[in-house]
Amino acid sequence: MSVNSFQQTQYDFAAYLRDPLVNPAPADIEDRRMNIYRDLIYNNIESFLSTGFPILRSLFEEDHWHTMVRDFVSRHQSHTPYFLEISQEFLRYLQEERGQHVEDPLFMLELTHYEWVELALDVSTAEFPEVTGHVGDILSSTFEVSPLAWRLSYQYPVHRIGPAYLPEKPPEEPTYLVVYRNRGHEVKFLEVNAVTTRLLQLIEEQQITGRAALLLLADELQADEPASVISFGEGILTKLHSLDIVISV
Repeated sequence: MSVNSFQQTQYDFAAYLRDPLVNPAPADIEDRRMNIYRDLIYNNIESFLSTGFPILRSLFEEDHWHTMVRDFVSRHQSHTPYFLEISQEFLRYLQEERGQHVEDPLFMLELTHYEWVELALDVSTAEFPEVTGHVGDILSSTFEVSPLAWRLSYQYPVHRIGPAYLPEKPPEEPTYLVVYRNRGHEVKFLEVNAVTTRLLQLIEEQQITGRAALLLLADELQADEPASVISFGEGILTKLHSLDIVISV
């Protein structure tokens, strides 16, 4: 077999595995063997997506789900060879290629992103900053946001969506979440508000003491009594620190 014909066989082989309903199998390979490869490829990808997006999967009938997964396998050109990054490729497919289908819930992209974040944090190789000492006075301590804590905002309350709750339209107020992995390697989420989200952003932009961050926040809020913002914010910072969302440095 020449190099060119071997490469063509490879292309035909891959095309058949990606879309066996459209592309014929290579003529010189036994059907039984091709079917083993075909089923192995699809079942592995489908199983990984079902595991990585359990809530999304629970919202679809069998036919709809498998049609979507087969379309992903057929159309999407992955940018990574790593199996653990299939979920990111699936998210990219939904965002850039699939388009809006009438049977797709309007919150699908946000829900998929939320579930992907949980998986991405679970396998992240990022590490906590080194802790320089015991935190005594939370206001005098200098903080930074953990690299394993992500600030997120969504139109829909994605953390509540499931078979028993399927919103038909977004609420009036957006949903703010912090999804994080703690030192016990547990991925969790915390529902917050816009003010706490901004506080985390201020700490993220610069290593800063708790008091300095809250004073900046009070100034942005044009608070008549900055002391009340500091008093209330001290409790928030204490909670964020206890959850490993902010780290003392």
